[in-house]
Amino acid sequence: MICVALPGLAISTEGGQLTGSGLEGFYRAGRRVLSRCEIRVAGREPLAVQARMAAADRARFVGTLRTSPQAGPDPDVIVERNRFADGTERITLHSAASRPLRLPVEIVLGTDLADLGAIASGSAGPELPASVHGSGLRWSCPAGNASVTAEPPPADALASTGLLRWELDLPPGGSRTVELRVRPDGAGPLRAVGRAATSPLAAAQAEGDDLRVPALLRTSIEDLQALLLRDSANPADTHLAAGAPWRCGLAPAEALAAARMALPLGTGLAAGTLRILARTQLPAHGAQSGMIPGPRRDAGPHLPPQCTGTEATLLFPALLAEARRWGLPDQETEELLPAAERCLAWLRATAGDGPYLRDANEGGSIRCETQAHAHRAALLGADLLDAFGREGGAALRQWAQTLRTAFREDFWVQDRGGGRPAAARRPDGCMVPHLGAAAVHLLDTGLLGGGDPAPGLLDKARTEHLARLLGSPVMDSGWGLRGLGAKEPGFNPFGHRAGAVRIQETALAVAGLVAAGYEKEASSLLRGVLVAAETFSYRLPEMYAGEQRTDGGAPLPHPAACRPSATAAAAGVLLLTTLVGIRPDAPAGTVTLRPVRSAPLGEIGFTGLRVAGAPFSVRVSRLGLAMVEEAADELQLGV
Repeated sequence: MICVALPGLAISTEGGQLTGSGLEGFYRAGRRVLSRCEIRVAGREPLAVQARMAAADRARFVGTLRTSPQAGPDPDVIVERNRFADGTERITLHSAASRPLRLPVEIVLGTDLADLGAIASGSAGPELPASVHGSGLRWSCPAGNASVTAEPPPADALASTGLLRWELDLPPGGSRTVELRVRPDGAGPLRAVGRAATSPLAAAQAEGDDLRVPALLRTSIEDLQALLLRDSANPADTHLAAGAPWRCGLAPAEALAAARMALPLGTGLAAGTLRILARTQLPAHGAQSGMIPGPRRDAGPHLPPQCTGTEATLLFPALLAEARRWGLPDQETEELLPAAERCLAWLRATAGDGPYLRDANEGGSIRCETQAHAHRAALLGADLLDAFGREGGAALRQWAQTLRTAFREDFWVQDRGGGRPAAARRPDGCMVPHLGAAAVHLLDTGLLGGGDPAPGLLDKARTEHLARLLGSPVMDSGWGLRGLGAKEPGFNPFGHRAGAVRIQETALAVAGLVAAGYEKEASSLLRGVLVAAETFSYRLPEMYAGEQRTDGGAPLPHPAACRPSATAAAAGVLLLTTLVGIRPDAPAGTVTLRPVRSAPLGEIGFTGLRVAGAPFSVRVSRLGLAMVEEAADELQLGV
């Protein structure tokens, strides 16, 4: 159970006690400031009866005690613990006894002040000795210091055992609370970005026939808020951390992808993310001039790892173009335009005279999804350049046309079933024929003016065939889209890119299938994710096992998945808003609606979305008819 309000984390098991084992503890900026917090009341541990996430940043644990065993089986003391990601632990004892109680309460505390990487690798080291410090305890090591203060102050504090002790008087039916505050020395109270009035994410809400819809949207937005971080050099700019607990920093490709899927919540997150990444762009000299750096990422069993900097560099101009359509002001767009132009210049320089964008290594592979990203960047980038009177749009469109022609000739694997898009072409020209979720990027063409999607790399017939493949049991696990087809060599239901269900790719598949008119396949994937979301209490993990769904079964969690995850939480927003089909063109003052006509979840309504900088509310009936209920005054409904 992970409470998140970055840079704070609190990781617990369902028992509620922090025992110092595994990943348990309170963290601040990747360092464990408290690993042990064990409570005993009248010399005994409470019996754990319930644990649940109360919000993205808070977990609630309830335990019970019998202070008079001879009175029967009913507990007469309830111990409630509320644990917050900001380093607060609030422990309340409620008495159900018919007589006054005087209860000794002991809390044992400890920490190793280890960083998360050392803990994950099993090299954290022993707990540190404590010293009494004010109304609590303090620990020190060369890497830093941390302290715990208590309110009310304890009657006794023993540094040698890390013990704080109280004698609490509870009248019949009464309660008493002890609050602990954990923080590094010198650190002030944690002010999470997502809880601030300046949060870039709109607090949208949903309602409808399917009660899972409002729960998923609410939890997705809470998770996005919990993962927000400010740029240290420019605090007005925010971005999403990739996920907790493993990836609490900036991952450029994931941050851009999540900001793009979250555009229905406003353009503020996209603008901040773009400004932050523009400052990381490689300078205007050298072979990689204009590229946004990114780490390498595993690509599954059939291809070598790939540089995520390529994806980030191609996502940058596409996100800027689409954010403008959703309402990013022209002034902010124009300030970011030079960085987008450098990304597009990198694309043209790296592709050279050929139609394809190869991997950066010498004679690298030509990946299917990279061509899809490049094609979208070229068309949306050209649209953006034209809008601001910049040169280069025509050349980008011409290159995109060349890529489209070559791709349709070179990237289709013929077989008895009608064929499939190749995953890649190797440096020697041989095709990698394996069917995987990377193919969904061929359906994600991007949004141009007037609510029209950009043309794709596949023609209509092959788009239809890909839709049938994505909707087949080979790819649709019943819980979402597998990363690799179940019949492909190397399939592993737990494989990061070899069979696990990745929520981001499933959401892109749903949106792409709907845009292309294949509602049956899209609805099946959507319903599967909703069932899985319910299993995960609507906090969708980055991925989970791609085993086939069975009656009465549940998806298996992936032990290394981030949860919450920026891309998974943003995918929850995209999955649900796809049902409405909002296609804005704020510069033209229009918004077009293309709802899913089959209304797979019945009637659904959204309030508090943002289009053109103003609240936007919309409803889709059980007949698949959409109606705008609130919008900016200047926004006209397109056809």
